[in-house]
Amino acid sequence: MNAHDRHPTLRARDPELAALIDQQIDHESTTLKMIPSESFAPLEVLEACGSMLTNKYCEGYPFARYYEGNEFVDQIESLAIERAKQCFGAEHANVQPYSGSPANQAVYRALCTNGAADAAETTTCDKVKVMALSLPLGGHLTHGWKASFSGQDFQQIPYGYDLETGAIDFDQVRELAKRERPRMIWVGASSYPRLLDYSKFAEIAQEVEAYLVADMAHINALIVAGVHPDPVPYCDVVTSTSHKMLCGPRAGFILSKQEDRWKHLYHPASKMDLAKRLDNGVFPTLQGGPHVHVMAAMATAFRRAMTPEFKAYGRQIVANAKHLAEKLMERGHRLATGGTDNHIVLIDLRASEHTGKDFAKALAKCGIIGNFNMVPGDQRKPFVTSGVRLGTPSLTGMGMKEKDMERVAAWIDEVYRHIGDIDTVATRIQGEIKEFCDTFNIPGIRE
Repeated sequence: MNAHDRHPTLRARDPELAALIDQQIDHESTTLKMIPSESFAPLEVLEACGSMLTNKYCEGYPFARYYEGNEFVDQIESLAIERAKQCFGAEHANVQPYSGSPANQAVYRALCTNGAADAAETTTCDKVKVMALSLPLGGHLTHGWKASFSGQDFQQIPYGYDLETGAIDFDQVRELAKRERPRMIWVGASSYPRLLDYSKFAEIAQEVEAYLVADMAHINALIVAGVHPDPVPYCDVVTSTSHKMLCGPRAGFILSKQEDRWKHLYHPASKMDLAKRLDNGVFPTLQGGPHVHVMAAMATAFRRAMTPEFKAYGRQIVANAKHLAEKLMERGHRLATGGTDNHIVLIDLRASEHTGKDFAKALAKCGIIGNFNMVPGDQRKPFVTSGVRLGTPSLTGMGMKEKDMERVAAWIDEVYRHIGDIDTVATRIQGEIKEFCDTFNIPGIRE
């Protein structure tokens, strides 16, 4: 079936909106979709997410609702929970967060507030401390950056890494943690192209009596595939999303241990274990009724993530990214940390007269969709930057392999060399890319 034939009722009743959706379908099927946090959701995910389940209100948790008529909804959410636990080997799962940022906010509410220790901290006007990778080095807004609620309500203690290799100096992290005594340590990033060693962070968290929380939203498929270390055995809590390389609906989820190892320190009066406190942090503390249609789509995405085919997809994502990085470096392009271990290729333009924004816009004009991004040591402003962040999940989802990355690298290089006169090559490159994309299947569009 042609993708444009999948919404005939919408086309008949609201042709203006249908036409805009058609244009987006055309755009995504004729360009190289290289934003690292994007992928293609398959038809079963789209069908579940677009189902009549959107009609149902089910405030509460399975078998403990505030509304009637949830007999089947209870089974749907329970299925999503059990599949999430099975997929990642977790003791507990919550699939209600509306997205990744609300999931992280719920963790703060559960771990860093409402404890006896907070009363003393509040009287001295101190904020609870959290350690995290600094945003300019590839961290995440919700890990304590000043522009986010997390930086306004909590005090971030940032850690970094060697700017050339990306290696984290754990002796320095340990020294910083011992001096600052954070309540929580985040391990996660949005544009860090190297592996994360959760076991070493776990040792430090144990020494300073801190909760260890991993945000695996950007790398969950790599963890499932076994090509990135697994945070679940080492962390108190793991947050994630289902809409990045997991190829599910736009939503968040939380995994955790059942028991709270630091309850006696931070929540001595609480009658809740860690899992219950996290559930309470989502509902009723932060959210109202969950989105049943989204939880159903998550359930089928988790099922798919446990298949051999999906694990092969996760392995290929990394193989493609590494090959793309090698081919770009062979052509003289500088990459942050000198390469990649995961799905991200971060082009470093600090030595160039061109900005990240210039390059990203030129790439988009030619049919290569990425995003401008700060790089370690960046002196340009965040809305300009010295970097471009590219990723391989969507290309891999289309079926591309290492040999295809060589063509992609050649197009990226040609665009860079024509930034000043991009109109002279844009139409030709765009046409070549369209013809190239036509040879691949696209989940949810051509499958």
